[in-house]
Amino acid sequence: MDELKKGNLKNVDEAELEEKTVVEEIKEEQEEEEDDEEALPHSEFLDIFEEGLALMVQDPLLCDLPIQVTLEEVNSQVALEYGQAMTVRVCKADGEVMPIVVVQSATVLDLKKAIRRYMELKQQREGGVKHISWKYVWRTFHLVFNGEKLEDDKRKLKDYGIRNRDEVTFLKNLRRK
Repeated sequence: MDELKKGNLKNVDEAELEEKTVVEEIKEEQEEEEDDEEALPHSEFLDIFEEGLALMVQDPLLCDLPIQVTLEEVNSQVALEYGQAMTVRVCKADGEVMPIVVVQSATVLDLKKAIRRYMELKQQREGGVKHISWKYVWRTFHLVFNGEKLEDDKRKLKDYGIRNRDEVTFLKNLRRK
C-alpha cells in the first residue's frame, strides 16, 4: 500500500513538474514575442503594412481602390463583386462624378451618409477643407433622380427606381419668393 502511495505521489510530482515546465515555456515564448514586437519600430511596421496593402490592392477585384484604402472601402468593393451592393454615380454641378457604393436595400439617408464618408475620405487624402457642415449642405442642396427629388430619407433607393450605375444629381435648392 505504501508503495502504491509512493508511486502515485511520484506520478503526481512528475505531472506537476511537466505542467510547470509547459507553463514556463509558454511564458518564455510570450516574452520572446513581446521582445520581437518591441524590436520593430512603428515606422518600419507601417512600411511593412503599406507594402502588404499595396499587394492586396493589386488584386484585379480591388485594383480601382486608392493606395490608402480603408477597411470600409475594401468591404464595399467585395460587396459590389458579390452583388450585395450597387454604385450610385452622384453628379455635382461642377461636373465631378462621385461613385458612391451603397447596399442594395439602401435608403436615401444611407446614400447621404455614404456621400459624407466619400467626401471626408477624399478631403483627408487631398488635404482640403477641414470641416463641412452637413446640416447646411442638406438644407441647401438636394438629390434628384430623373427629375424627382429624393426628399424622404426613409424611402429606399429602389422605390425611386435607382439601380446599379444610375446617376443622381446633386442640385442646389432654388429659393421661392
